[in-house]
Amino acid sequence: MTATLTRVDVAPVASPKRRRHAPGWLAVVPLLAFVALAFGIPALAMLNGAFTVKDPTTGATSYTTANLTASLKGAYLTALLGSVKLSAVSAVISTVFGLLVAQAVVTSRFRALREAVLTASGVLANFGGVPLAFAFVATLGNSGVLTRQLGLGDKGWDLYSFWGLVIVYLYFLIPLMVLTITPTLDGLRVQWREAARNNGATAVQYWRHIALPVLAPSLLGGFVLLFGSAFAAYATAAAMVGSSVPLVTLQIADAISGNVLVGQENVALALSLDMVLVAGLVMAVYLPLQRRSARWLDN
Repeated sequence: MTATLTRVDVAPVASPKRRRHAPGWLAVVPLLAFVALAFGIPALAMLNGAFTVKDPTTGATSYTTANLTASLKGAYLTALLGSVKLSAVSAVISTVFGLLVAQAVVTSRFRALREAVLTASGVLANFGGVPLAFAFVATLGNSGVLTRQLGLGDKGWDLYSFWGLVIVYLYFLIPLMVLTITPTLDGLRVQWREAARNNGATAVQYWRHIALPVLAPSLLGGFVLLFGSAFAAYATAAAMVGSSVPLVTLQIADAISGNVLVGQENVALALSLDMVLVAGLVMAVYLPLQRRSARWLDN
């Protein structure tokens, strides 16, 4: 018996050394270019203006810290502290109520309820500005529908105040907290609750010793995120309270519109720099907390 051999031509396999891959950093070049154009140039202009003072008589400019010093005195400092207070109070209340709503949604047996709440939260978290202010003025303002029907005006209710602004901010901060904390609540394992129950732990003990310590980084991270959102809000407060509640964003708007003393035109840029520094501190706290929370829930 004669064996017939058939020659099969096999294409040569390219050596791994010959393969040429484009550097990975080329993929992020468009993003870096966009960040440099949209954020880098305005940031440099703000930084330059914050340290620049123009002489009203000669028109000469010089670099000094006078703008930063002015931004941390008098009405400017009051506005900065007012924004910090408003943001902190709104963030604390929103964190608590957002956690309760998210927990109710996660433990619910109705999938339609979960989807409806999360969808509504996604919409409400981005609903702000003048439309939100108008909605609350028409509802709870001095001549609002509920104000007249419930007689809130006779009971001392005032929407155009600090606590009125807090209530308005809760409208979009609580949904934002629901969206932020829901994935973390989904990461709580059922086995942890069952193990605690088998060892005789009550629901309060489970939350105190197991759930809350695991959720703490995410809760603090959510608080920081809400604080930053409230701290940067402008349009809603401007349309509602004007200058009756001192806020740094409103002071910046007044300075940009020319409502400042001669020679202090760049105080608005100094106030913006103060806000950037506060936002930087917020992000410096937020990012490590998020990494720690992810490490807990992935184990």
